[in-house]
Amino acid sequence: MYIEELSLVNYRNYDRLTIHFDHKVNVILGENAQGKTNLMEAIYVLGFTKSHRTPRDKELIQWDAEYGKIKGRVFKKNRSLPLEVIFSSKGKKAKFNHIEQKRLSDYIGSLNIVMFAPEDLNLVKGSPQERRRFIDMEIGQIEPVYIYHLNQYQKILKQRNALLKDLQRRRTKDTTMLQIYTEQLAEHGAAILFRRFRFLKKLREWAVPIHLQISRDQENLKIDYLSKVDVSESMDMEKMRDTYLTEFNRKEESEIERGTTLIGPHRDDLVFTVNDRNVQHFGSQGQQRTTALSLKLAEIELIYQEVGDYPVLLLDDVLSELDDYRQSHLLNAIQGKVQTFVTTTNIDGIAHETIREAEIFTIHEGKLVENNGLDR
Repeated sequence: MYIEELSLVNYRNYDRLTIHFDHKVNVILGENAQGKTNLMEAIYVLGFTKSHRTPRDKELIQWDAEYGKIKGRVFKKNRSLPLEVIFSSKGKKAKFNHIEQKRLSDYIGSLNIVMFAPEDLNLVKGSPQERRRFIDMEIGQIEPVYIYHLNQYQKILKQRNALLKDLQRRRTKDTTMLQIYTEQLAEHGAAILFRRFRFLKKLREWAVPIHLQISRDQENLKIDYLSKVDVSESMDMEKMRDTYLTEFNRKEESEIERGTTLIGPHRDDLVFTVNDRNVQHFGSQGQQRTTALSLKLAEIELIYQEVGDYPVLLLDDVLSELDDYRQSHLLNAIQGKVQTFVTTTNIDGIAHETIREAEIFTIHEGKLVENNGLDR
């Protein structure tokens, strides 16, 4: 899978841009604040229909423009397919092969993407929300029905929390609707949890040996799922739902007293341990970065295993954050099999064959000013 062409109209600081990419490695070169990350973001949005930098779609539209558009041509499964995402005041539209997809879950997965940016190095030591977002985005790519359950869960959670606030403030005493919301939340929560466990099992199969290799056989990585309820990977979906219902009933008074939902996938977390030590709290910066790198490389292989195509890899200003050894391991792992986009202000410090063979694009003030390969 690779992107053949990308076109932008009224996107961030780009008036209009059409760019043809190499199917292997593309380096986006330029000074800071010229539009390199905006270009990477546009590729990400083409895959996910939303940005990794902001939840507000209107920020993606150029100032004073009525709409913003991203078009791409993707080669996958031996054919070239057009993708398009349009943003306007009326909302957004996503088209696959010129046909508008009514549900975004029908569109996501058309272009599989793995993003590795400096903020991803905080995946291990950052907030639980960052780790939940990581797992949600990756499962959604390979199993779009997960997005449906996640959207339904978040919608019902919002309604349930509003009702719990009303019960807390004694604006109502009727708990009939609470029971309905609870049953719906348990149903979708179990569907989410079941798929998270299944995904983590596959992720471990790749991440653990990769981490061991990067650490030169010195570190054993372990990934655990931390839930507020007593659930396990061995349970089926029905058992998970019943466990949620039992726990919701047990906590009903506490939830009314607090005015919020106290359990569910929205409160879960991932725990990473290396040689039986929690990496988040006790790991060195090097161990934290090795763990993050292992997860990203595992994502690439897992997506290939699930969909039969390697994803597009976006390395947004992250190579400079890795030492030479981890940088080389990353570039060796992707060499020749993954279309890769790299943003950087300078390529002089990246001494690797992958970069030497790359197509170079220079961006200045939202315009492509130069396109050439490096001297071979």
